[in-house]
Amino acid sequence: MAYSLNRAQIIGNLTRDPEVKTTPGGQQVGTFGVATNFSWTDQSGQKKEKTEFHNVVVWRKLAEICEKYLKKGMKVYIEGRMQTRDWEGEDGVKRYRTEIVADNMIMLSGKGSPSSGNASDGSFPEERAPRSVREKPAANEAPVAQPEEEVSLDDLPF
Repeated sequence: MAYSLNRAQIIGNLTRDPEVKTTPGGQQVGTFGVATNFSWTDQSGQKKEKTEFHNVVVWRKLAEICEKYLKKGMKVYIEGRMQTRDWEGEDGVKRYRTEIVADNMIMLSGKGSPSSGNASDGSFPEERAPRSVREKPAANEAPVAQPEEEVSLDDLPF
């Protein structure tokens, strides 16, 4: 039997506020970007850094929650599966977009950090915001976002 695994886990900062739209079928779908950094030392001993930009897609209740609580600059943990879509552009050229279809999001920006938001700037009060949400599909039912316990960085498996 052949097995396969399609799982993506990233921790990074939002590059833009989530944008949520409604499909013709009435489902909410949201998109946003997350930047992750990788640093290393080259052979000459010079420190190098590279930033990767990831496209994230969220559906249903998770899309609503992301739109409500996430803001550009916030640090988040995203977990989901990789997906590549293709389409033909108006110029006739085939285009591709690889994205993470998220089923789990954890807000990592801490209370008091500049990217966590506060009531005076119109964003959420930290104690009222859900910190972690995971899509959990039930039998014969569309997936629904369910809040989980708060998770600290020490709880992450990496």
